[in-house]
Amino acid sequence: MVVNKASLKGRDAIDFAFEQLARRFDLFLQRCYRKHGDAQRGMILLDKSTTEQRIQKLAREFKYSGHTYGKTRNFAEVPVFLNSKSSRLIPLADLVAFALFRFHEYGDSEFFDIVKHRFDSDDGLKHGLFVYPPEARTFTPIPSPAPAALLQ
Repeated sequence: MVVNKASLKGRDAIDFAFEQLARRFDLFLQRCYRKHGDAQRGMILLDKSTTEQRIQKLAREFKYSGHTYGKTRNFAEVPVFLNSKSSRLIPLADLVAFALFRFHEYGDSEFFDIVKHRFDSDDGLKHGLFVYPPEARTFTPIPSPAPAALLQ
């Protein structure tokens, strides 16, 4: 997820980003069930931070009261916060975040090109990578071929 905080016009960036993340992950799980009969419950794993209680509260609100787009229905648990030294998934997410940052902030596509096809999409519509506002990227990306060994 890429969010230009200045474009939120007073809206809280954490609330906005978590709502988008929760909504999109819930829709992904719904699609898995609708298309493949694969009934799964999902968990969101996040790096330890000072926002832990706030995000867990938002997750409960999204489940019971709803958010802008409805209620979440497919989470097994409130988000789990892990120390990055305890899990290999948190550093992996950090690498993806770095690739997004380099691409959207500097137009450097070297690492983005490696991960860009891994974001959730369905019928040609990309759901797993959210950029706000959509016109946030105003530069011309610098083409850079990824090393062949990283693409395998």
